[in-house]
Amino acid sequence: MPIARVAASILTGVVLAFGLGGCGADEAASPQPPRSILLVTLDTTRADSIGPEAKGVSTPGFDAIAERGLRFRQAYAPAPQTLPSHGSMMTGVYPAAHGVHENARVLDDRHELLAERLRAAGYRTAAFVSAFPLARRFGLARGFELYDDDLGEDRTERSARETTDRVLAFLDDASDEPLFLWVHYFDPHYPYEPPEPFGSRYPDDPYRGEIAAMDEQLGRLAAVFEARYGDDAAILVVGDHGESRGDHGEAQHGHLIYQGAMHVPLVLAGPGVEPGVSDSAVSIRRVFHTLLDWAGLGSENTLRDGAPEIVLGEGMIPFLHYGWQPQVMAIEGRQKVILAGDLEVFDVVADPGETTDLAATAVLSRALRRALREYPIPSPDAPAADALSEDEKKQLASLGYVASEARPPVRPDAPPPREMAHLFDSLEAASDLFMRGEYAAAVPLLEAILAEDAENLMVALRLAAAHSALGRNERALAAFRRAEAIAPRSVDVRHYLGLHYFRTGEWERAAPLLEESLADSPSRLPALEALARIRQREG
Repeated sequence: MPIARVAASILTGVVLAFGLGGCGADEAASPQPPRSILLVTLDTTRADSIGPEAKGVSTPGFDAIAERGLRFRQAYAPAPQTLPSHGSMMTGVYPAAHGVHENARVLDDRHELLAERLRAAGYRTAAFVSAFPLARRFGLARGFELYDDDLGEDRTERSARETTDRVLAFLDDASDEPLFLWVHYFDPHYPYEPPEPFGSRYPDDPYRGEIAAMDEQLGRLAAVFEARYGDDAAILVVGDHGESRGDHGEAQHGHLIYQGAMHVPLVLAGPGVEPGVSDSAVSIRRVFHTLLDWAGLGSENTLRDGAPEIVLGEGMIPFLHYGWQPQVMAIEGRQKVILAGDLEVFDVVADPGETTDLAATAVLSRALRRALREYPIPSPDAPAADALSEDEKKQLASLGYVASEARPPVRPDAPPPREMAHLFDSLEAASDLFMRGEYAAAVPLLEAILAEDAENLMVALRLAAAHSALGRNERALAAFRRAEAIAPRSVDVRHYLGLHYFRTGEWERAAPLLEESLADSPSRLPALEALARIRQREG
């Protein structure tokens, strides 16, 4: 399907794409509301890296919960990044509905959050998050009486042990009122640096060493929580997304939506949950519904009954950053389909590594085709990044995340991201150098990327900005002309060109470009500051 046709589907307000596919007509009878609820989200945790069926790692903390709970073998993240995935768990809808497709965006207040619902129902609410992508400024703190995102000065994350220490100190002083507690662990995120003794136990696989270290803290937390609140306490543990670890050419996560990045662990234990294992494909956006169900606020879409659904997911970062094809996945039973310009079809039970594409012979149900076709794609005309300070941009970059800084044009011949996997390492390295201000080192990488992906607007703009920062004015202007040829009507090009003219003291050229940029997006703080200084100089 051409990208323009897919982009046009954003106008389709089809319920199925937004959060939507329910559990069917039968609803599970709500149990007596539990005394308290613990939600633990495990960042960057593959489904095959934790639990009784994990490979090459021991995870007794998770296993103990799974032994007395309901474990899902086919649970899926809605997106392969932290903030959009948590946004879906806290709202019950897919990113197409809540509007956050990548980190460094702000979840607006149109959607009532899980904590708001539970607090209104009489629960005390507390959250402890372990990394900057979930900082309160991004919108998930609403409804929490306590939202602990204090990572320490000049830090972007804290360990599971540090977070657990803070949680247990909080529980020591907590009252006996019902509590909704959300704890987020970030440890398995790159770079993998497991603490001892886990570094020595897993010298050849530090990622799994991080998983084991995190699992130790999960077991410690669960034991104290259950001792504190008794047998009627409820616990749900879930991964927010996985880690590709080289699968399909991706070292980490964010670009592709294959199993390594999207297939996650999920287990729930508590009132009304029959212990066992479910092979139903489910979306972790249903965490929202399951916790409301436990609280006696309605059982629609609860995971307690394990009812299957058509599971949807997206991978929009390559589209939003580079203008490549948007990616949408739909899973029905054991059949997984990825739409990224063309279709790929996999049997994820028989072929969990997704090595054999069955698109040529697969028969897809009408419902699955419709779900793929009608999943809304973000508009390329939407505003670019929510305003971040330079320090905040560097904080994200230190974790391997860079928010898109430009709106790429829709390319009729846009490549699917899987065909560009050989550029992922170069793109990440160039982004890291650029955000650290090492422009001279970034330039050769940016030029090499453009040699292979000539229509990449973000890379072209970064090349122009790098030359500008280095005082290479002729090269900068040539790079800006190249960017303008890629996107002739781009306000982003005018924004960065205006900043270039500001740096070179060409006020008369800079001012109208900066004014146009601010008229389009008033949150462009560098443009606002530059224009203010120009007006000050003009008196």
